[in-house]
Formats: sequence, C-alpha cells, structure tokens
Amino acid sequence: MDQIDPDHHDGTSDATPGGVEAKRRPGELGFAIFLLVASLGLLLSAYGISGFEALSAPGTVPMATTAVMVVTALLVVIKTARLPRISGETFSRDILPVVVLVFAAFLVAFGVALEPLGFLPTAALFLIAAVKILARRSWLWTLAVSLCSLALIWLIFRIVFTVLMPAGIVPEAEFIQFFRNLFSGAGE
Repeated sequence: MDQIDPDHHDGTSDATPGGVEAKRRPGELGFAIFLLVASLGLLLSAYGISGFEALSAPGTVPMATTAVMVVTALLVVIKTARLPRISGETFSRDILPVVVLVFAAFLVAFGVALEPLGFLPTAALFLIAAVKILARRSWLWTLAVSLCSLALIWLIFRIVFTVLMPAGIVPEAEFIQFFRNLFSGAGE
C-alpha cells in the first residue's frame, strides 16, 4: 500500500471488533457462519467420543465445551447478520487482497518444493519472488537483497546453530566440508 486513501481507510487499527462499530465488513458474516459450522462439526465429533452415557463419560467435557462454542457462534451469526453492510469496502480489496493470496500460494509452494529441491534453492526462489513483488525494484537490487539475506540466514542457522535443513539438489555438506578443510589447513 503506497498511499493511504483517507476516504476509504485511514490505515490505523482500532479495538472495535470488525474495525467499524455497528457495521458489517465484507466477509464478516461468512466467517461467522464458518465458525458456526466448524463448531457444529466439533460438537458432532465430541458426541462420537462417548455420546450421552453419563456426566463422568469421556466425551462430556468436550461436548460441553463445543456446545458453548455452538451457542456463542450462533449468537455471533445472528448479531452479525442484523448489522448493515459497510459501504465502500470490498472483500478482495480490503479483507483478502490478491497479494495475500499470492503469498499464501508461495508458502504452499515453499512447503512442497522444500523436500525435493532443498532449503537453499527453495528459499532463494521464495525470497527473490517476494522481494520483487513487495519492493518493486530492479532485478539487480532484488537479487542482491534476496541472496545476501539467504546467505545470512544460512550462515546463522546452518553454521552457527547447526540446524539441519533439507539439502536437496545443492551439495551443501560438501561445501561445508570444503570450507572446514580450507580453514583447518590454514592454521598449519
């Protein structure tokens, strides 16, 4: 967000649930209904533990907890449905913009590519794409920032803290051994 549109949103946060008092934001009713349906599913799952056998049955506390969730979610749905929709906001611009969906897809792709490619190439691809999209700078600047950041992350976590990361297609262990041999031979 390069510039804040004062007619649309002032860019600040407030403590009012939903952000606006006595109005319903885009997606708010859908999310409340989702919570109600999820609570009903959890109640059904809790009932499957032991049913209504006795107050001391294993499923009693989970059923009581999820029953409270269902009642409160139902109250939230009713209250939210009664509110008038706020004007001037859209779900895709104000609640879930495209850049958020793109980064969610990036994170899924990162998780999928991590095992076959390994940490270094996967993180490099992720950082390059993320920096290019968010910074909107030249490719030289993007590559420099991304690769320097990756090198710093790798040095801190892999060398200093010795965190094991998936090697994948990069012969990381050989690089580390090469530098160990190089530095151990320098002292002789």
